[in-house]
Amino acid sequence: MKKRIQSLFMNELLAYLFFGLATTLVSILSRLIIYQLSHQELLATGLANIIGILFAFITNDTIVFKQTRKNRLIRLLKFSLARLSTFLLDIHMWKVYFLKWPFSVIHVMKILIVHTPKVTFVSTSKLT
Repeated sequence: MKKRIQSLFMNELLAYLFFGLATTLVSILSRLIIYQLSHQELLATGLANIIGILFAFITNDTIVFKQTRKNRLIRLLKFSLARLSTFLLDIHMWKVYFLKWPFSVIHVMKILIVHTPKVTFVSTSKLT
């Protein structure tokens, strides 16, 4: 089992996909935890993005692409500048969805939470 996991990380594409998903989880969990502690959406959004960017850079630089330590700071700055667009998009989406239409977001979340199990149950019951 250990050799299978190690071989997974030897494949650059699979490792990149795995750590991309891990970065998403780290970012979401960071956002939730920071919001629960501070009750400030903008602070949670900003810090979660920073944490996600750092996690993604560290895992991509050391595990996925196996870079040397030389010029790591320059790579971090370039990586952060490239991710700045996603950070700005996230802040913009936060403003649109949580400030302008807070009830629509809550409504969509309720629909997803309430109706997802029913859809899953119906689709699996038709298979048997």
